[in-house]
Amino acid sequence: MGIERRHRGLPVAVPVLALVAATGCVSTPGAPAEPSAAPSPSAARVCAEPAAGPAKPPAGAVPVDPAVVGDLAAKTRSSPPDTVFWLRPGEHRLERGRHAQVVPKRGNSYLGAPGAVLDGRKTNQYAFGGSARDVTIRHLTVQGFVAPHDEGVVNHDSADGWVIEHARIQYNSGAGLMAGARQRVRASCLRGNGQYGMNAYQASGDISDLVVEDNEIADNNRDDWERRRPGCGCTGGIKFWAVDGADIRGNWVHDNRGAGLWADTNNNDFRIEDNVLEANDGAALIYEASYNAVVRKNTIRRNNWVEGRRYADRGDSFPFATVYLSEAGGEPRIPARTDRMEIYRNVLENNWSGITLWENADRFCNSPANTSTGSCTLLVKDTDRCTRPAIAGPPLYSDCRWKTQRVDIHDNRFVLDTSVVECTAKCDRMGLLANYGTYPDWSPYQGDRVAEAITRKQHNRWHDNVYLGPWSFVAHDPSRVLDPGQWQAAPYRQDAGSTFRPLGGG
Repeated sequence: MGIERRHRGLPVAVPVLALVAATGCVSTPGAPAEPSAAPSPSAARVCAEPAAGPAKPPAGAVPVDPAVVGDLAAKTRSSPPDTVFWLRPGEHRLERGRHAQVVPKRGNSYLGAPGAVLDGRKTNQYAFGGSARDVTIRHLTVQGFVAPHDEGVVNHDSADGWVIEHARIQYNSGAGLMAGARQRVRASCLRGNGQYGMNAYQASGDISDLVVEDNEIADNNRDDWERRRPGCGCTGGIKFWAVDGADIRGNWVHDNRGAGLWADTNNNDFRIEDNVLEANDGAALIYEASYNAVVRKNTIRRNNWVEGRRYADRGDSFPFATVYLSEAGGEPRIPARTDRMEIYRNVLENNWSGITLWENADRFCNSPANTSTGSCTLLVKDTDRCTRPAIAGPPLYSDCRWKTQRVDIHDNRFVLDTSVVECTAKCDRMGLLANYGTYPDWSPYQGDRVAEAITRKQHNRWHDNVYLGPWSFVAHDPSRVLDPGQWQAAPYRQDAGSTFRPLGGG
């Protein structure tokens, strides 16, 4: 289910508010106001100093002894549901078997005392698993587990209703954490894990009401899975699959190898706000084959330097940007808190390129080019309906493909200093484009139909933004690179009410 960034036939920063003060830039008459609520350049920094847990066991809690190997799992087995366990200070270990994980009962709580660590010693695959609902883990460090690729250490079986707070889940293989419906992940450190900090995936595809707030999500994908399995689309600080309703706010997502946040395939109703997304090797945010989201009041800086430069150095003309929408947009027929993709009041500073809206003409349900293998859109549950001759007419012609539509990008501040990014070309781009459809031979989307649709017919708009520094725009297809005047003029008529100024131009 890797990202579609290609098309056939073609090959610690200065704080934002300080930068504004340094440039001295103010609105000119007739120009839009500067974004009225620029995001704070600070966010949750919890890895270095997580909140300490209770130094004494709460009333009625079952103490767990680190000197007794397997004590946590054994006492979990022998205790009833809704038991509170208090892990004493020290290194707690499980039995040596790969599958010697703790299997909580419904409503169990696990509280770590100051210095309590559950260590898998590079032997145990999972820390907490099973299907019990409403489990809580607080003030506990979980490290050294070796979950396989695409699997996770905490909440291994993606049970519903788990609460993870003030935890450090770090230096594990696979994903540090899986997710189920109604999960809450707050004020926790997800760092240094081999594949993901968190993998929001459930085999039933029924994750809803997910909250991820005030966490630090850093240095994940240490095992560099995209290099080991090229094109796998299986990495990031957090990866979301088929999540319906998510609030992602107040997090510090930084220094991940690959993307910071990646929503891939049939996600819907996301609010991504008040985060700091910085210094991720790839895009800060990818929203792919998904629907209906608000992205607002985020600070997005110094992302995509590694992956963007890599593609540019290859001579690739694709505008691989730091906020990347791939076959993703607003859809009023799918219930959500919005019926658009709205990106506003963000500050994007010194990233490799800006925002790209892309649609692959060859990617649709039942197409061999659909990297979301076996999946269809949320409008067509039965993939087999998307075939000829029915796909050539309504409603399937429209409903069998994920579409980048109803995207509204406004009141953002885009800052680019090429001396900071250390680039001379291809780091200055916005994109609104598709490829020339060619595949398969029965596709009704051949030619430039999709490119025409995404560019002129699907209600995608930039407007009332502020640009500092050099910016160019790729429209319709990768061969059309426009300057701001061409971007604003017919036939594209983008960025009405926006201002363009050189960096430091006042």
